[in-house]
Amino acid sequence: MRKCFNTISIGVNTKFVLRSTGSLVTMYFMAARRASQIVLIVGLVAFCWPMMMLVHEAGHVAGAWATGGHVQRVVWHPLLLSRTDVEPNPSPKIEVWAGPVIGAALPALLAAIVVAFRLKMSYLLVAFAGFCVLANGLYIGWGTFDPAGDAREMIRLGVPRWSMLAFGLAATLGGLWLLDRVSPILGFGNRPRRIRTNHVVLVLTAAAIVWIVGLVFGNRGS
Repeated sequence: MRKCFNTISIGVNTKFVLRSTGSLVTMYFMAARRASQIVLIVGLVAFCWPMMMLVHEAGHVAGAWATGGHVQRVVWHPLLLSRTDVEPNPSPKIEVWAGPVIGAALPALLAAIVVAFRLKMSYLLVAFAGFCVLANGLYIGWGTFDPAGDAREMIRLGVPRWSMLAFGLAATLGGLWLLDRVSPILGFGNRPRRIRTNHVVLVLTAAAIVWIVGLVFGNRGS
């Protein structure tokens, strides 16, 4: 009887140990996946913010050049809000709209081209495009209620608020749609995919390069 009881006890303990070990291993991999996701998202935001501003200002520059304006200065720095000073500015409405329109459309176009080639890292550019489209949409859309920057300039130039709100709403929804498309690859949703370590390293490297260039060579406008 005692021998039988000892055998049962050993069996139960073995199952308990195996279950506990399995749970610990699962928790470890879940924690590692979550850590990789957090690092990836932080790296993406660190890359997207200054690059979004740079593409936005490139739109202002293109609008100014296309209409015969003279770009006096482009202020771009990771720690500052960017701006483009144009004087003379023959077509200020075109120039001011070129910033958010090109700032949203160009990243979306580049993302579409990369996706067409079915590259494994294309989702990173889609995430960047979603960030840019969303940011420009919120910038102009919210500016109809609390004018600042380009939105304030648009209102001063007589741009109808409904057109600003329409652009803001369309771009905001478009940006959210793009981000939703890649959310499982970024570790979100009911069926998140595994975060690739080499992709995390790539994003962090790109973000570091952008910030170093911005901090060292960026124009603070002073």
